[in-house]
Amino acid sequence: MHRDPFFVHQKKSFGYAIEGIIFSFKKGIHFKIHVVAAIIVAILGFIYSISSVEWLILILISSGVISAEAINTAIEETGNVLHPEHHPRVKLAKHCAAGGVLILSVAAIVIGLIIFAPKILN
Repeated sequence: MHRDPFFVHQKKSFGYAIEGIIFSFKKGIHFKIHVVAAIIVAILGFIYSISSVEWLILILISSGVISAEAINTAIEETGNVLHPEHHPRVKLAKHCAAGGVLILSVAAIVIGLIIFAPKILN
């Protein structure tokens, strides 16, 4: 049986991506917090019967925050390997990555408030 190299490669790549997600979840408390927040948002979405557009926005921002946190973890791990002695430039790179996650997280909170506050207050 001939196996198509493209599909073999894609299967391996998918496995590596899953491994990265699992590592990010196990490694970082913030990753776990973002996943729990996304689950809470989904539950609220069902409770308040949000619209399709609201679902799309929440899915996009939630996946963006979680993805940014995974990238932040990758940058932290890379920095730790390259400069375990806490190089100041690595520290700056880590802080920039964390800042990116913070920007998305604040945007997610604002979006959540815009979508859910009127529904909760009514």
